Amino acid sequence: MLNVFARHSVSRVTDPIGAWLVRRGFTANAVTVYGTLGACAAAVIFFPMGWLLTGTLVATLFVLFDLFDGAMARSNGGGTAFGEVLDATCDRVADGVLFAAVTWWAFHTGQQTLAAATLACLLLAQVISYVKARAEAAGLRADGGLVERAERLIVLLVGTGLTGIGVPYAVDVAIWLLLPLSLITVVQRLLATRSSAERR
Repeated sequence: MLNVFARHSVSRVTDPIGAWLVRRGFTANAVTVYGTLGACAAAVIFFPMGWLLTGTLVATLFVLFDLFDGAMARSNGGGTAFGEVLDATCDRVADGVLFAAVTWWAFHTGQQTLAAATLACLLLAQVISYVKARAEAAGLRADGGLVERAERLIVLLVGTGLTGIGVPYAVDVAIWLLLPLSLITVVQRLLATRSSAERR
């Protein structure tokens, strides 16, 4: 949802940065991998230790790399098929590790119910992405939905960051908000796939 309204404005900021990185010899694929590794490392190192604010700030920095790899690809005249697959794969890895790290933190702090809800969010996030990928492989469309990747990460990282500065129940609110919205998004994408199939 956010992608539809914000893509143009974000591109006005990221495209010059992407072009600058290309001129410095970086490649879009390298930035994709570096961003994924950095986000995963930040989540695994800081979240289980309870350093939620530090983990949020560092993970957010590396998650933003996902904006720049696309800008770099556009600067080179467009991305490659392999680059698209690599980017989608790294997105799934980063999403899974971030949610898993929050689950780990919740278990470590004795919040088993929250941990279970976070695992459910992780599962739904993967299903949301899978429905779109499988639909596109079949020549159909399954775009949109209430919480695409950008929204999921924003809600999750805002929750962990606020908890890190002492706001009570911020992670709880984030997870219990994401859970029903993610389920709705799965249904939305399945319905979009059916509509696309009927039109074809």
